[in-house]
Amino acid sequence: MSTGKWRRAATATATLTLAGTLGFGLTATESYAAAHGPCYDGRCKITVSAPSSIKVNSHRFGFGKLRITHVSSRSVKMSATTTGGGRLSGSTSPGGTVRLNSLKISVKSVSGHKAKLVLTPTS
Repeated sequence: MSTGKWRRAATATATLTLAGTLGFGLTATESYAAAHGPCYDGRCKITVSAPSSIKVNSHRFGFGKLRITHVSSRSVKMSATTTGGGRLSGSTSPGGTVRLNSLKISVKSVSGHKAKLVLTPTS
């Protein structure tokens, strides 16, 4: 094998190994979040109806469950109990946003008694 072919083969092997390692890291993170729920990391789009609970990372957001208590065409009501025992709550109309600690909950739309929410962490 000539020097040029050897270098290309070594580069291809290193590239495939790195891609496999990065791919495994992404898969491991996704499977960890999936084991706790689709919104555990605070990043998701989800459709809910009341009453329902969404499990989130309690260490990151200060509460472990976001509860959707009411959904109507005019408002979506939500609440959470902090790890310290405090109560958080909020209500917004479709198109609005509620921030509970460092979690932003946007109500994109409401159809019937189902609401489409987008959760995003804030800094």
